[in-house]
Amino acid sequence: QVQLVESGGGLVQAGGSLRLSCSASGRTFSSKAMGWFRQAPGKERDFVAGITWSGRSTLYAASVKGRFTISRDNAKNTAYLQMNSLKPEDTAVYYCGAAQAVYLSGDMYDYWGQGTQVTVSS
Repeated sequence: QVQLVESGGGLVQAGGSLRLSCSASGRTFSSKAMGWFRQAPGKERDFVAGITWSGRSTLYAASVKGRFTISRDNAKNTAYLQMNSLKPEDTAVYYCGAAQAVYLSGDMYDYWGQGTQVTVSS
C-alpha cells in the first residue's frame, strides 16, 4: 500500500513559480514510478510529468516541457514538481500517482493523492 499526500499548491501570478510535493507512506515508494496529472474544471485528468523509480528517466507533456521539472528523493519518500513560468492555462487541481511504470493514462496508476489546487492569475 502507498498513501500519497500532495502539498505546495496555491495562487500565483502568471510568470511565477510553485513547487509541488508528493509525500508517500509505505515501503514500496522507491520501487514505484511517479506521475503528476492535472484536472481543470470540466476537463479530463491529463498527464503532466512522470519519473521512473530510479529517477533516471522523465517524461513531460508537450505543454509543460521546458517549464516544469519532476524529481524525486527516495530517501524522503517524496516526489516533486517544480513549475516555472506559470500560465493561466496551468490552473488546475494537481494530483500525484504511483504506478509500476510511467504511463500517460491515469487508469494505469494504482495510487492517488487527494490533489492540490494551483491557480495562476493573469
